[in-house]
Amino acid sequence: MNIDAIIKPFQRFGVHLGLQRIHKLLENLGNPHLQVPFIHVAGTNGKGSVCAYLSSVLTEAGYRTGRYTSPHLVDWTERITLNQEPISKRDLSSVILQVQAKIDPNEESPTQFEVITAAAWLYFAQQNVDIAIIEVGLGGRLDATNVSSQPLVSIITSISREHWQQLGPTVADIAREKAGIIKAGCPVVVGQLPFDAKEVVLKRAQKLDCPTYVLQPALQLHEGWAQYSSIFESKPIKYPLPLAGQIQLFNSALALAALEILQKQGWQITEGAIIQGMALTKWPGRMQWTQWQYNNTTYKLLLDGAHNPAAAVVLRNYIDSLNVKSVSWVMGMLSTKEHDEVFKALLRPNDLLYIVPVPDHSSAQPEELAQLANQICPLKSCQTYTNLQSALNAAFALPELNYFDFDNFTDKAPKDLVVLCGSLYLIGYFLGMPE
Repeated sequence: MNIDAIIKPFQRFGVHLGLQRIHKLLENLGNPHLQVPFIHVAGTNGKGSVCAYLSSVLTEAGYRTGRYTSPHLVDWTERITLNQEPISKRDLSSVILQVQAKIDPNEESPTQFEVITAAAWLYFAQQNVDIAIIEVGLGGRLDATNVSSQPLVSIITSISREHWQQLGPTVADIAREKAGIIKAGCPVVVGQLPFDAKEVVLKRAQKLDCPTYVLQPALQLHEGWAQYSSIFESKPIKYPLPLAGQIQLFNSALALAALEILQKQGWQITEGAIIQGMALTKWPGRMQWTQWQYNNTTYKLLLDGAHNPAAAVVLRNYIDSLNVKSVSWVMGMLSTKEHDEVFKALLRPNDLLYIVPVPDHSSAQPEELAQLANQICPLKSCQTYTNLQSALNAAFALPELNYFDFDNFTDKAPKDLVVLCGSLYLIGYFLGMPE
């Protein structure tokens, strides 16, 4: 049976935070979440790459490792992985149907996210995973993943003002929700947070008597390597850093701190497994270099979600580090996002902007985005398109542009760059396009 056909009916229940429905559903399934040791990861940005590092290293260390993340880019199976491999469509259909069979028709229906979350817990329990890496969907305190009182480690990667409609208007309010994953006596690893958010998180950790580690970024070394300084004063670890952007110095350090805590708890994770696991880490759609063919020529294209202001700043910083001359942005955004703040972070005078709708989602109107972008920044060109393919072709069609060749790039010869960004759903649509 088609997975979309099974899961789509639950979409009508929307986003509805709360734990009563998921607890009831898991209870009907035999409480599979209580059988699974896990690391819980919350934050505004960086959650996915931290989860990717952790699952890669733990798989290399020989552990049967589950990972649950959201959203998916192309296919539902991406959300649930075992030893880095996506769940098969047959197995995903099977566990969703098992979950569906346990929904009490006389009770309030679970949401789509609650159904897929319950399916992940059930699958991990059935597969006897040694450990699971669980990414929070939205917030933390009332998120459907927040159903166990004993995570091995809780990680809060970053906090900025996103989803404020559900989580509260201030950064402190949002921090309070994300800090809800912190549990009594369980170790907490914390990234760089705004002062107000950090104060909230540390206060809750202290109240619950949690060992707490506030991380500094790893040190950038040469040729794609970094060095992490131990939180327990053992020797530093040098490791490859395959994911692009300065932000990965923070994200990788968070993952390595969590792995150190596991080592202290008795998990066998060698330095070799760490180095190999970090080297093999992949996280598609986030500062990912790919290609686009136009007029029988293959061009480099940079993909990144950049779906909120903080993520947009990270992307802009990465692009600035490349010393490119100008950027052609191919963008689409959801209607619910802070469009003005994303534009302020990304756009520079003389950039070019090609705006498209985000297919199959609540998309912001391209014409309205174009008007806003022109108000914010004096662009060389700003155009709207009805579909992504025509926008990308237009971006690569300007004959006077000498486009960025990443393989042959030198600081002395800055080129022009094309970037597709603004929404993970748009990135997912691109990755699912037929070649």
